Amino acid sequence: MKNFFLRLVSSIIIAPIFLYALYEVSYLFYAISLFILFASYYEINKNIKQKKIIYFLYLIILLCIFCLFIVRGYGYEKYILCVWILSIVWFSDIGGYLFGKIFKGPKLSKYSPNKTISGLFGSIIFSQFSSLIPIYFLNNFYINLKFIFVQFLFCIISVLGDIFFSYIKRINNIKDYSNLIPGHGGILDRIDGMIFVIIFYCLLILTNAI
Repeated sequence: MKNFFLRLVSSIIIAPIFLYALYEVSYLFYAISLFILFASYYEINKNIKQKKIIYFLYLIILLCIFCLFIVRGYGYEKYILCVWILSIVWFSDIGGYLFGKIFKGPKLSKYSPNKTISGLFGSIIFSQFSSLIPIYFLNNFYINLKFIFVQFLFCIISVLGDIFFSYIKRINNIKDYSNLIPGHGGILDRIDGMIFVIIFYCLLILTNAI
């Protein structure tokens, strides 16, 4: 329970700052992006022993930051859609945590002991609440099957990203990448589910698939 409140307080402090920086696309946004990049590299160097994994993580973190710039773009609509994408990951995390704690049940993966099958259903259900953001803040926005499928797909990608980074921790015998964020661990512990979602969404934008 103590860890839950630490996570909650940290999120209440960090989320508004990040959303404001994302809205302004000013020096604060670039400063936070660089901080995430270098803090992630620090955590990788500190914890990871396998050189091939180190280089791979370097690449995907850098690619994620680059894709975030593309996803954010400029203008109010791009901002709302960027928040929508991030909220899918956040709602997925909340749903997975709550359902996992309440219903428990079989583990989803041996590499991520806190992930349960019930938590996966919680992630899928809660991630759909993110649709309220574009519905409320964008004019003439309507939900269709493609939109629901994209939310579902990004939720699954987020969960798989979390499991992937948990696997990296497991083979390197660490619990958290660092203790930088109270209740969450390190930067990589916080953005693990977000990295592949941002990259994949960027690919969909560049290919005009969405």
